[in-house]
Amino acid sequence: MENHSRDKGKATQTINEDNDDLKSVLTLQRHLLMEAKTLDSDLDFAFQLQMQEAFSASLPLHHPSSSLDVTLSSPSDMGFDYVTLMLQDIERFEMERKEREESDEEKRRFRNDLNRSIYDQNFARYIMNVPEQEWNNYGDNYERPYDGNMVEAQNEGFRVYVKGLVSEERIREMKVMVGGVGVAICDFWNNLVLELRKKLDGAEFMTGEMAGVEAVIHGLNAALSLDLKRVTLFVDDFLVYQFITGRQQPRQSKLGTKVNEVSLLQKRFTYFQPSFVARNDMSFVFKLARDAIVSQITWPAETSNGKGLKETCMICFEDIDATQMFTVDGCFHRYCFSCMKQHVEVKLLNSMVASCPHEGCKTEVTIDSCGKFLDAKLVEIMSNRKKEASIAVSEKVYCAFPRCSALMSKSEVLQYTKTVMLVAEKSGARKCVKCHRFFCIYCKVPWHFDMTCIDYKRLNPHPAREYAVLNTLATKKQWRECIKCKHVIELAGGCYHITCRCGFEFCYTCGAEWRNKKPTCSCPIWDERNIIHNRRRRQ
Repeated sequence: MENHSRDKGKATQTINEDNDDLKSVLTLQRHLLMEAKTLDSDLDFAFQLQMQEAFSASLPLHHPSSSLDVTLSSPSDMGFDYVTLMLQDIERFEMERKEREESDEEKRRFRNDLNRSIYDQNFARYIMNVPEQEWNNYGDNYERPYDGNMVEAQNEGFRVYVKGLVSEERIREMKVMVGGVGVAICDFWNNLVLELRKKLDGAEFMTGEMAGVEAVIHGLNAALSLDLKRVTLFVDDFLVYQFITGRQQPRQSKLGTKVNEVSLLQKRFTYFQPSFVARNDMSFVFKLARDAIVSQITWPAETSNGKGLKETCMICFEDIDATQMFTVDGCFHRYCFSCMKQHVEVKLLNSMVASCPHEGCKTEVTIDSCGKFLDAKLVEIMSNRKKEASIAVSEKVYCAFPRCSALMSKSEVLQYTKTVMLVAEKSGARKCVKCHRFFCIYCKVPWHFDMTCIDYKRLNPHPAREYAVLNTLATKKQWRECIKCKHVIELAGGCYHITCRCGFEFCYTCGAEWRNKKPTCSCPIWDERNIIHNRRRRQ
């Protein structure tokens, strides 16, 4: 470690000496060129004087009435001013050199901070493992000052997450293909060390796999710039993973060249392990790549709030204020609030779950994010539908108070009730998670505090008015109630073997249970009229 630090110090000193030499050479060249330009200017001035004297001497030889209109041209006017061009090149080169030095200095500072952070973490873990008795006796004497030449980062393992994207976007009336790269470098405990987003040049000629390999190259170069030697690379594109592991060879020569570049970069690490992960584990770096794309399709413009950015919506093709664009969580496709509002409302009207409008994208639009453009009541409807779809039919419970009717699962409402009533499971009492009032899960009525369910039914033999209306209609229409989940079922056609949504199987005629796909009653299994009626409906 000491030898490595000494070698690194010598290398840094050599680089600094080279930079000083380069700076001296540039200064000398600038000085010589300035002298040459001054000399050229003096010669040009002398030439002008000589020509003026020659023309003045020749004027008496001409007729007095005649005039001589002469425009003098200096030697420098007859060709390019090479000295000025060379000075401009030196100035540009000097600017690039300063920018490179600032970048290198920033990287050195970042590496030093990273090494210090890793050192502090390791020392903290070491102290945590010191036995308590030893710490009590010698804790005040523990010292391990940080040496600025330590290279802790080279001995630690880091995680490099990369994602490359190409996407067809719209900038006003023009369709364009743009690409972006996202890179995130984390330490072993997944603490973020570095993140970057970059645009991909030549995205119009790239495939998704090419963009993915480009992202790998950017990620590995970023790791090398931090002097990291042990990395695990994470990608979510299986084909890219196959390429960089050598399990599959690319067919395109350009892609093959990029894969070979990845192979060369791998050899510069002492430990390199690629890993294929699910898309959900890459959402943060996916967003970085999308942000790189968005930065290329927005442009500065005057907005209602002053100066801002505008972007073209891919649905309505209108130029929209960037703050009025909605980003779908997960895929990060962007559309204006107005288009997203119409899209989600149509899905709700058709009792469907809203997904991203982008062609082929199946990312679900999250309920919480819809609050940016939907009415609060519609957001609540979406939330209830999603919850209803997630609860099994046999587990659904509705609040017995008509003005509430909140949907809950049996386990959810039971756990909530147990926080205020220990005997909730035995008594049948439940506390609504929304209106916080008690009801009976068996009788489906407000909770009867001082009587059992049997006593309540004996004192209230007639159901409530709304239930009485439903029972009358069910009797008239010959509907059948599932004895397990209490849902009312209508036979539209077919046989009398009914399979309820809760999974319970029974006979529609008498309600007796079916077991192992066989009836437990002697009722006929089907009626010819129902079969024929069902067939005609299908035709």
